[in-house]
Amino acid sequence: MKLFSLVAVAALSLGCAMSTQAADVSVAIGQTGESTMVYRLGTQFDFSNSWFQSDVGRLTGYWDGAYTYWDGDETASNHSLSFAPVFVYEFVGESVQPYVEAGIGVALFADTEVEDKQLGSAFQFEDRLGAGLRFAGQEVGIRAMHYSNAGLQSPNDGVETYTLHYRLSF
Repeated sequence: MKLFSLVAVAALSLGCAMSTQAADVSVAIGQTGESTMVYRLGTQFDFSNSWFQSDVGRLTGYWDGAYTYWDGDETASNHSLSFAPVFVYEFVGESVQPYVEAGIGVALFADTEVEDKQLGSAFQFEDRLGAGLRFAGQEVGIRAMHYSNAGLQSPNDGVETYTLHYRLSF
């Protein structure tokens, strides 16, 4: 629990350090592969660069920090904090821009169990794939995320989530 608190303080400090750049806020709701509900609240800071700009689109990205609540039964509920760089390919569009995204980051869980899955450690890697639409300072999309400790500890059951998210730019 001490480590979880330290990571929370570090995440808040990082947020304050990046506060000179406008932050976006996102919410997500979804389920794990075993039907546990997940609720996620996050903040994003866009990269200041883009690459490979063409008539089709461009590569860009954002930093994502989030808190996730895993709503299981009395013994299976959990909490996690995560931080990840996410790369986004935005397709050209006038009022609506489709995009695809991918990222790999880290997460820290309050407990090493989600449902009947044994994570092996509180520290996990967070892999994501997603797609969606951006329009008028907003975004809606879907994401698949996988959490695993990459075999650093046993057991390493891992867990997947599938969510619908909404992001608002300020």
